[in-house]
Amino acid sequence: MSNRDDITGLRAICVLSVLLAHAQIPGFAGGFIGVDIFFVISGFVITASISAQGDENFSYLRFWGNRIRRLLPALIFVVLVTVPFAYLWMLPDPLENFGQSIVASLLFANNLLLYLTSGYWDLAADYKPFLHTWSLGVEEQFYLVFPVLAIVAFKLCRRHFLTILVGLSLLSLQFAESMELRNSDLNF
Repeated sequence: MSNRDDITGLRAICVLSVLLAHAQIPGFAGGFIGVDIFFVISGFVITASISAQGDENFSYLRFWGNRIRRLLPALIFVVLVTVPFAYLWMLPDPLENFGQSIVASLLFANNLLLYLTSGYWDLAADYKPFLHTWSLGVEEQFYLVFPVLAIVAFKLCRRHFLTILVGLSLLSLQFAESMELRNSDLNF
């Protein structure tokens, strides 16, 4: 799928809504809607890519190579800029947590680390410098699983591909609703 300005613009609006919500600008308390819409856009992009290239031409390796070339340079830059400040200003225990967060972020698994060490809403989470990389983890984990499911569905049931995608989406929503009551931190 080629670069589309409309999708890039929607992503920018989503990111801006999250930034304004975190800055506590009045009227922008729903920043998480921006994250949700960003995830939907990501699902659209990968599905469009698989559909456009077909199940035979879609390269998982090429897809991941493009993701890594796009995301890692910015993430590494942020890590390199923050390390000296953390080293100078953090006490040993928070510095150790910072190091764990760096490793988890670079492995696109900070959402898992945050769940295991604190909830997103806990006070302890306020002191985690890479807290916001949880969304990268969720997105990349989605990209590990979804293309495989989509390609299998595309190969086996090409005529019912859209129905299968809608069904998976509804199952996902149902699962999220049921998990909200059982374990909201894991659900988030």
